Amino acid sequence: MTEELCTVEAAAEQLKLHNKTVLRFIREGRLRATKIGKQYRILRSDLDAFAGVGSARGEPLARVTAIVDVPDVDGDLLRRITSTTLGAGAGNEQPGSAISIDVAHDPVRRAVKVVAVGTPSDVAALLTLVNACLEA
Repeated sequence: MTEELCTVEAAAEQLKLHNKTVLRFIREGRLRATKIGKQYRILRSDLDAFAGVGSARGEPLARVTAIVDVPDVDGDLLRRITSTTLGAGAGNEQPGSAISIDVAHDPVRRAVKVVAVGTPSDVAALLTLVNACLEA
């Protein structure tokens, strides 16, 4: 079964936003889209998830926000955490399960924060990866 694709213009109309705002969301990674030729196409399920529309059965989409604060981080641990978490977010290609991951490093405190927003299962999997980085 093929899923419907939307143009940036159609997405902007549905979200009641300007086209440039939708393009900014895509470039920032907040809205998942695929570039086909010179234009972006957005899966209907990704657009619905972004807009907070319920699933086909009318169930609300649960979203989780997790913040992991890791003190006393050396350069090696920082590289492991950053590459593992950002790589996990980039490799997530399942429709409707978009995850947003940010890593912030404070060199003065030698601390790092990982902020993840996504479905409960996606965030749980990411937390498992972060924990593995800390145990290594």
